[in-house]
Amino acid sequence: MENHSRETTQRHVSTPPDTSPIPIPDERQVRGSHFVDLSPLKESPAFARLWAGNAIAGIGSQMTVVAIGLHVYELTGSTGSVALVGVLSLLPMIIAGLYGGMLADAFDRRKVALVASCVAWGSTIVLAALAWTHAETVGSLYALSIVNAVAATVIGTSRQAILPRILPPHLLPAASALGGISLGVMVTVGPALAGVLVASVGFQWTYTVDAVLFLAAFTGVLALPRIAPEGEVQRPGLASIRYGIGFLRTAPNIRMSFIVDIIAMTLGQPRVLFPAVGAVVLGGGPVTVGILTAAGAVGSLVSSVLSGSVGRVTRHGRAIRWAIVAYGLSTAGFGVVLLLASKPGVLHGIGSRIEDASIPGIVAASVLLALTGAADNISSIFRNTMLQTAVPDNMRGRLQGIFIVVVTGGPRLGDAYIGIVTLFAALWVPSLVGGLLIAVVVWILIRSLPSFEHYDARNPTP
Repeated sequence: MENHSRETTQRHVSTPPDTSPIPIPDERQVRGSHFVDLSPLKESPAFARLWAGNAIAGIGSQMTVVAIGLHVYELTGSTGSVALVGVLSLLPMIIAGLYGGMLADAFDRRKVALVASCVAWGSTIVLAALAWTHAETVGSLYALSIVNAVAATVIGTSRQAILPRILPPHLLPAASALGGISLGVMVTVGPALAGVLVASVGFQWTYTVDAVLFLAAFTGVLALPRIAPEGEVQRPGLASIRYGIGFLRTAPNIRMSFIVDIIAMTLGQPRVLFPAVGAVVLGGGPVTVGILTAAGAVGSLVSSVLSGSVGRVTRHGRAIRWAIVAYGLSTAGFGVVLLLASKPGVLHGIGSRIEDASIPGIVAASVLLALTGAADNISSIFRNTMLQTAVPDNMRGRLQGIFIVVVTGGPRLGDAYIGIVTLFAALWVPSLVGGLLIAVVVWILIRSLPSFEHYDARNPTP
């Protein structure tokens, strides 16, 4: 590593980044299956280990997320105290996304991921120790939850910057689809296991099981080679973070991918409505809330399983446009179901018992929410691939950090949007109006930027 006295940059001795057009396999090579392409697992043992380790450890992490919420409620009996678990972690996660991205662009990404993994594992071990000794407090649960969330954010940022270095570019869409499958398994299996374990053997065993499962994450990271950023690398510091943010001014395609995602997440996140929908619109109470919450994850998982054709798509900007428009229209459709169900009729349900709920209304709402999950996942596959291939290697960590800010902050803005609108309007208004706005605004924005509309994965440009 060479230091420069008049420049805030360093150069790692490594192979220069390849700027030649990305080869896309001939359609005859990939034609046939509509199921997820397993080629990344077959062609890259490093990716296979990383993917499997992340999936197994992620199940444990989701267990702990749910267990901490249950633990806080047991100690306080307050729903507001449980909500603070997520609220207190939000700002640290945003800071960790930016700072972690900077670290991934300054140091060996393998070491960054390894150190962050050690921190996450250590926080889980402390949780288990406190639970075993009955020394836990609400404050300690909050603090360790923040540490865990920060470490997980840094792991995610560095991991996404690693993938383009261990996979050929044409397999990155398939890798994103496989990531969608592992995420779907995490968010369904993890919470379910947490409920069973907490109810049967207590919090101490739940945290202990997570600590054991987390060991799988180390197997994937430890087996990686040294992955230093390529080309000119800025020294870590605020200047490096500002430089990463400033890069977006010269990267219209990446900038547009962030903008349309923020629009979709702000205007199309109806999760805050679910308790009221289950209570006074469709009926069914908590059971309905659980069904509606799971519907989006199911749609995302199914779309990943049936993602075999994504590797044949080269016009990623156009695919993102259609996916987000479909997301908006599906969200609007959910609003229509709520509108119809708000009036006496076949879709209207009364009461918290599932026997009194509107089954047709729940089915219709669930199908539309599953479509939003599928459309969002397809959009995410292409946006991730664009970020991993069009951004220079020495900027990928910081741009992934900004991406973390977008995906973390967008849904929270969506919660605020729905909260404000429902103060003055009926429950169906934010989804119906927001969904239509997503479809129209995103269509206009993308059509107004030809470089994004005609973005070609074979010649990626930021």
